[in-house]
Amino acid sequence: MVTTRTRSEIPAAAAALYDQIGFKPTGPEQAGILGSRKRFIGVSGGWGAGKSRVASAVWLGRWPDDMASNKGVGDGNGPPLLYWLCGDDYSQTSEEFNYIVRDLEDLGFPVRASGRLDPGYIELKLPDERYPRLRIETKSGQDPGRLGRQRPHGIIICEAGLVSADVYGRLNGRVAATRGWMVLVGTLEGSVGWYPQLLDAWASGYGDSQSFELPTWTNVHLYPGGRQDTEILRMERENSDDFFMERIAGKRVPPRGLVVREFRADLHIREVVFDPNQPLHLWEDPGYGKDSAHALLAVQWVGGQLRVFDEIYERGLTTQEIIRAAQRREWWKVSIKRLVSDPHYKDQHHSTHSVSEIWLSEAGLVAGGERVASGPGIERLRTYFKPDPITGVSGIVIAPHCQGLLSELGAALDPFDNKSFHPWKWREAKDGSVIGDEPLDQYNHACKALIYGIVYNFGYTYAQERRVATVLYRGGQAWQSPKRAERAGHGARR
Repeated sequence: MVTTRTRSEIPAAAAALYDQIGFKPTGPEQAGILGSRKRFIGVSGGWGAGKSRVASAVWLGRWPDDMASNKGVGDGNGPPLLYWLCGDDYSQTSEEFNYIVRDLEDLGFPVRASGRLDPGYIELKLPDERYPRLRIETKSGQDPGRLGRQRPHGIIICEAGLVSADVYGRLNGRVAATRGWMVLVGTLEGSVGWYPQLLDAWASGYGDSQSFELPTWTNVHLYPGGRQDTEILRMERENSDDFFMERIAGKRVPPRGLVVREFRADLHIREVVFDPNQPLHLWEDPGYGKDSAHALLAVQWVGGQLRVFDEIYERGLTTQEIIRAAQRREWWKVSIKRLVSDPHYKDQHHSTHSVSEIWLSEAGLVAGGERVASGPGIERLRTYFKPDPITGVSGIVIAPHCQGLLSELGAALDPFDNKSFHPWKWREAKDGSVIGDEPLDQYNHACKALIYGIVYNFGYTYAQERRVATVLYRGGQAWQSPKRAERAGHGARR
């Protein structure tokens, strides 16, 4: 659960700027956020808690540090310090944008700001200086392609809960090159998705990350009675506990029943790319049925870590069509490929040919795979999401654009409607308690593909862990060792 941090000392330079514009934190909750020097800060705020004002004040307070730590940048003689305000759409950046313009004007600086936000900008340039000291640009999550061209020194994500995991991953990669900072602010709605999970992961304040709660009643300008304000008490009385905790108290109410509870957006979402010098592993679950997804994951094993760098996640396509889609991807050109498919269905003839026969005839790949017991398979999958107790490195990372897999882990919207969350869950009673020892057999096809690939290549436990199979090509055709082929229940193709 996200917990409120104790008050941190606001740096002297930041405090001086706040004094000049007449800004004062409304209480220890705001002061704790403004005093934190962590690179990554997440704020879950209640309605009307002043999240946007706090976010803009964080930027102002960090500006002196950024000038000091980036020599030759932001001094008027070199390139400007660059910052982004990003929302799911441009309109969500408006409050932070306007607060920053007003603060700079109150400080007496000559500010030039665009009259619109789509996109918008703020520049500060003194008359006798050659270059602007800073530039702030608005960005929209609806246009992820515009998020990869520059390297900002700081980013504010406005209403972070509405931004996709893909956008978060891209923004996270943008500040890596500059060792920049990122502040995420938003109201929790349903406590599902990557943002609430990230807040939970950052709650301890360990390392470079920290999360905070900013309840509605901390805005004493609107609610002078604080927690006991009559309006706060009325909203508590007239709404459900979960609603009040999320929308007013800014607390996450953890969703029940997630199968892979170990998933963390900050740990498992990474900008991973295909390495043409490494073998390619294709792990598949055909997902029979009109409402089921056909999931094909492109995976590489690099440095003791599984890296899911791409996926094909579709409905209504035949196996031949999935193969054609795969063959058009850049990674198909790698000379060493290994396929693992759903062991329960790959050899069954649902039409004229089985899945494994189609892969062999259309792509020259022999489909490996062995039957997996549900309980042990899920437990094995979950071990890969646990960070190493010594190094802190996870056994698996996922590219942020893999929306199908991330949706099953509860971190992204369903890719087929982009409106709702459909994570893989256990069966639940009416009161929300988990019942039985088998999860629901839906919204799980990419996760099942992971299970098949992990168990086939590594076994069920660390004690019996296998090495990833070496797959060679002979005469342009896939080939595997007879021992591996025998274990999988089919002959080797030579």
